[in-house]
Amino acid sequence: MHHTYYLSLGANMGDRLRNLQMALDMISSTLPDTRIMKVSDVYETEPVEVTEQPLFYNAVAVVTSPLEPDDMMSMLLGIESSLGRKRTIRFGPRPVDIDMLLCDDMEISHEPHLIVPHPRMHERAFVLIPLAQIAPSTLHPVARRTIADLLDAVGGKEGVAWVPKFLRKGSAPIES
Repeated sequence: MHHTYYLSLGANMGDRLRNLQMALDMISSTLPDTRIMKVSDVYETEPVEVTEQPLFYNAVAVVTSPLEPDDMMSMLLGIESSLGRKRTIRFGPRPVDIDMLLCDDMEISHEPHLIVPHPRMHERAFVLIPLAQIAPSTLHPVARRTIADLLDAVGGKEGVAWVPKFLRKGSAPIES
């Protein structure tokens, strides 16, 4: 059985676009039988919580994989680490950040390692704008509202700017 994952990707250190692309390439080439189905546009966003740091590039990807959620999260953390992520300052600068927003219509609470749906996704325009671009009718399994509805209700949209740069779906074969 394959799961459908909605992943948020962010970067604010180094070559932000390259870091996001490398993360997508690693997802598609190193995770077994995993396919990137859709990738949003890139958005430049203001940092949250720790505001004295560079602006982020953010995007969202829809991925299918036979990996179970805990295994997927472990692999995503490994990709972050291999791309230079060090968890020193919570909400601090990072070369790449990959968050699991949704997995199918599951609710998972394996704190602190994995909570799905992501507990703050409905509060973050930088997540909802790219997610609504590629999955507007997807239902949030706890709020029981579509991503488009959540986006309509969220504040902070003025801090999210579309960037005329695009990401490939990765280096492995892509399902259309």
